Amino acid sequence: MEYIFILGRNPELSIEEIFCFLRRKKIKAIRNFRKENALLIEVNELLPEKAIDSLGGTVAIGEVLCSGKDEDIVKCLETKSLYEGTENKFNYVIWEFSDDYGEIYLYLKKRFKIEKLKATQKQLSGSMELQGGERVPFISSKLVSEQYIILGEEGKNYFGKVIGMSDYEEMERRDMDKPVRRGKLSISPRLAKIMVNLSEVRDGGKLVDPFCGIGAVLQEALLQGIKVVGVDIDREAIEGAKRNLEWKKFDKKNYFVIREDSRKLKIPGVDAMASEPDLGEKLRVTEDKDEKIIIRKTYSFERAEARMKEFEMLMVSVLNNLKEYISGRIVFTAPFLKTFDKRKRRVGCNIENILGRTKLRLVREFPIADFREGQITGRQIFVLEG
Repeated sequence: MEYIFILGRNPELSIEEIFCFLRRKKIKAIRNFRKENALLIEVNELLPEKAIDSLGGTVAIGEVLCSGKDEDIVKCLETKSLYEGTENKFNYVIWEFSDDYGEIYLYLKKRFKIEKLKATQKQLSGSMELQGGERVPFISSKLVSEQYIILGEEGKNYFGKVIGMSDYEEMERRDMDKPVRRGKLSISPRLAKIMVNLSEVRDGGKLVDPFCGIGAVLQEALLQGIKVVGVDIDREAIEGAKRNLEWKKFDKKNYFVIREDSRKLKIPGVDAMASEPDLGEKLRVTEDKDEKIIIRKTYSFERAEARMKEFEMLMVSVLNNLKEYISGRIVFTAPFLKTFDKRKRRVGCNIENILGRTKLRLVREFPIADFREGQITGRQIFVLEG
């Protein structure tokens, strides 16, 4: 079986998440090929139904129907069902990752006409900005009922049909409608999903979040059938996490949330960790009499370095306390701070310091940065193993 994954705004992070997700589900990736913002993977068995709902960094998943030269694909498509809707009139789009697919394009037009379908091809009218600032085509219309993908590789094309599209509106609704929110302090459902997958915790396993806040990572793990333990030293955050999990009506035997110091708490029998510690203070100073708040645009390089040293000390203490209880991966984010020195550098944590003092190992391909160009406080994502 072959699938095409349309990658999200941080392609490198999306790719790592996909392979971790496959390992979580015990699915073997036989080979893969990337072109632009699409990744083709051949696997040894079918993906789980609605796999897209478990992925935070993937825009869409397409199932490959036919491959080869254009004439081979056309011949193959004659035996495939391309439209399974009930309406006689519909719109479709083609995600294009090939330099030449004219014969396939013409075949679709002819095929729909023969089947007496009033099919209209629409363009990918939107765009998405990638991590590096590049913009790529993105679907923006809700009036499209069918989506196809054409991916080219060394003289051949792959033709696929989209079987799953990420529901960003549902994710935003889940985030905005929960009873307790903390605005910019809270991790997004998209990133929480990614971190759960990076942990490679299996369904039914147990994941700990030692800086759980109001429970964003806990919620996404529970939605995937994973048991969780949430810890935070902030009383309001813990109360918020409890309210949010109760709001989603999760079975209470599948989660445990406690106000405690993660540098001291003992949590036996944990399979993995995924967490976003505090990414830093709000940048503000107070003027003399008027108590007027001025928001600083960036950190000084020296202040950023001092902030990161504090973060490293905290993580060393927490990891040294928890590592003996965690049998699998340790996933966490760290601040990636924009400075206003001459080179406009971003300052991240010294992972070698953390590794040296915890005797843990950094997983290959990490860290991966995740930020938007204008953000003062971005993230670096780390994955460690014992």
